[in-house]
Amino acid sequence: MCGIVAYIGHREAYPILIKGLHRLEYRGYDSAGIALLNGNLQVFKCKGKVSNLEKFTEGKSKSGTIGIGHTRWATHGEPNDVNAHPHYSESKNMVMIHNGIIENYAPLKEQLKKRGHTFTSETDTEVLIHLIEDIQQSDNLKLGDAVRVALNQVVGAYAIVVLSKTNPDELLAAKKGSPLVIGIGKDEFFLASDATPIVEYTKNVVYLEDGEIAFIPRKGELKIKTISNKAVTPYVQELQIQLEALEKGGFDHFMLKEIYEQPRSIKDSMRGRLLPDKGIINLGGIVEYEQKFLNAKRILIVACGTSWHAGLVAEYLFEDLARIPVEVEYASEFRYRNPIIYEDDVVIAISQSGETADTLAAIELAKSKGATIIGVCNVVGSTIARTTHAGSYTHAGPEIGVASTKAFTAQVTVLTLMALQIAHRKGVVPESRFHQLISELDLVPEKVERVLKTNEQIKYIADSYKNSRNFLYLGRGYSFPVALEGALKLKEISYIHAEGYPAAEMKHGPIALIDHEMPVVVIATKGASYEKVVSNIQEVKARKGKIIAVVTEGDTIVKSLADFTIEIPEVDEIIVQLISVIPLQLLSYHIAVMRGCNVDQPRNLAKSVTVE
Repeated sequence: MCGIVAYIGHREAYPILIKGLHRLEYRGYDSAGIALLNGNLQVFKCKGKVSNLEKFTEGKSKSGTIGIGHTRWATHGEPNDVNAHPHYSESKNMVMIHNGIIENYAPLKEQLKKRGHTFTSETDTEVLIHLIEDIQQSDNLKLGDAVRVALNQVVGAYAIVVLSKTNPDELLAAKKGSPLVIGIGKDEFFLASDATPIVEYTKNVVYLEDGEIAFIPRKGELKIKTISNKAVTPYVQELQIQLEALEKGGFDHFMLKEIYEQPRSIKDSMRGRLLPDKGIINLGGIVEYEQKFLNAKRILIVACGTSWHAGLVAEYLFEDLARIPVEVEYASEFRYRNPIIYEDDVVIAISQSGETADTLAAIELAKSKGATIIGVCNVVGSTIARTTHAGSYTHAGPEIGVASTKAFTAQVTVLTLMALQIAHRKGVVPESRFHQLISELDLVPEKVERVLKTNEQIKYIADSYKNSRNFLYLGRGYSFPVALEGALKLKEISYIHAEGYPAAEMKHGPIALIDHEMPVVVIATKGASYEKVVSNIQEVKARKGKIIAVVTEGDTIVKSLADFTIEIPEVDEIIVQLISVIPLQLLSYHIAVMRGCNVDQPRNLAKSVTVE
């Protein structure tokens, strides 16, 4: 969750670290801190956002060509100045930043207290840096060896960077279960939780693997060892992201920019894969394992949050088109409930970041049972991309807003292509239907562009309901996951309580909540369940609920019942979710802005959930 950045080289470190922390702030913004080494070890840290840290350091000496920085999403200890990273060792000769959770920190802390250590914070991180120094001093070890011995004693997840006064020309970093990438420049190195702070300076990177320790010198070559002390040859990759993708580009918020990027991101997710003129879908990433799909008796989908909603859409797609039974699991529950997994199961793991801790744990569990794991993620070189047997990148581009938008539509696009490809190979979808659907998919980016033109109308609707305390979202069939996603977006960024339900389930409880103050958002597009949804709308109207309906262009029936309607272009119900989710994203965005909420950095949330 937290953001890590570090630098060693010939430049002043502070400007690089601050800029990097701003780029990583979507990973956490409870507190921020920086440590610089220039003879003396200086630590600046404070509660709040990176801008608070900048103000705190104004007018203070910040020189030094080696340093580390951190922006925190709180786990152990409340957000405050003391719990902010970096954390000192007992002697204050070294400091550390950390992303992850050390699960056995409490017994380690008690042991260290008995050995005379005192602690100032409530964090597990401070325990680890104390442990490293204690081992170094007790066993008279070099710092790298002390780090290796300490990491063999801890249980949990970590990405750490250690800076020491006694090692002024070297940084040490290690990873297990939390991401860490090293950028290689000319006589300089950059470290970060992801590539966004690095791309400005170099395209050459090394992604640390679990159980690896990196020795990063001021001059010379990067060296990597495992925690069992085996040398590893660094594998250098080239970054694909562009610096412009990390800027707002004239939009007020990253979230709005990313909503408007969806025509392009959906198109990029189909590029080279959907060839309507040739009547072909070809997801090259799964070709080697295509037979596994064709023989599968069951598909398991594991994901969290918005990605889980994309997985629900995929359940409908694979069952409807490819006629393969599907189970969609919360990754956080899947890993702890002793699930039944067969060797002929195909497990699809979905994650925007490719670093989601619970999803990674679910992957490892499924792999241990012999299942085939297919990844769907956005970040090239991410842990899920490297851990799965095969998969497909979504190519959505960097998503900085914490509330996921273009990642959802890109995931659904890739999953739709996957389901159609497997259905076609199995011969269970008629040729005419297959060609109709790929032709319609090709038109989706253009139709999303048309929906974005309803922005001003949606802004007007948002103003009417910005003070509501509760929302209900209803949908049936393919639109049910969209209702869940719409409710999640509103909760995440506006802090209004919202729930998504299958429209028919409203009668089994939620209808008790409906009164004249309750806005009910209904996805009521043309399809097999249209008449049923109209009946559900009438049930809401009979209880004086306020109806906001997403309808197909030209609809007159729902329009006569609803308080507000948002029209979207007609599209086959199998791919309607790629269109119908757009108004719900815009509605959430405008309500949050009108309520004065921090849209890109909603409270208590972070983008990449790398802790359990």
